[in-house]
Amino acid sequence: MPKPESFPIEKIFVPTKQKKAIKPETVREIAESMLDIGQQTPISVRRDGDHIVLVEGLHRLEACKALGETTIIGVLVPAELAQPKPQLAERPEVAAERIKMARLKQLRLEKEAAEASTATLKRVSATEAPRTRSTTGGRDNPKASPGRTAKSTPKTLSDWITQQKGSGGRY
Repeated sequence: MPKPESFPIEKIFVPTKQKKAIKPETVREIAESMLDIGQQTPISVRRDGDHIVLVEGLHRLEACKALGETTIIGVLVPAELAQPKPQLAERPEVAAERIKMARLKQLRLEKEAAEASTATLKRVSATEAPRTRSTTGGRDNPKASPGRTAKSTPKTLSDWITQQKGSGGRY
């Protein structure tokens, strides 16, 4: 591991692509931390001819600039080690995991939709179901004679007369 050393901030070149990633809130937080405990982690730089190019530590560098520092502690890394690391989103295993999670989410949403549809169908069929006769022996017509319904055929003449009286008919 290379040894940390002090680099003049004005001599460090920051690539334009990195400059676009500056988050002022992060710079402010790091600057406050540096005021309290100092710089804890060195930045990484590489040599490119006569230039010193920032590899890692943009927010630490910007925090030191904001505090008015003229130097920053950094580590000089070889150009081979300074190759940009693939972003998390660019790694194949992350892309595969993202696809898997999207598929699982889709399956979960489909399952929830199917369950909701089934529940709705059950509610609708319960409210639209035809009335069924009670199996406890209850009657639909309380005026009918005991043990008989309006459509039953009388077994005796007195049953027929009773049925006719109950229905308002003539005998």
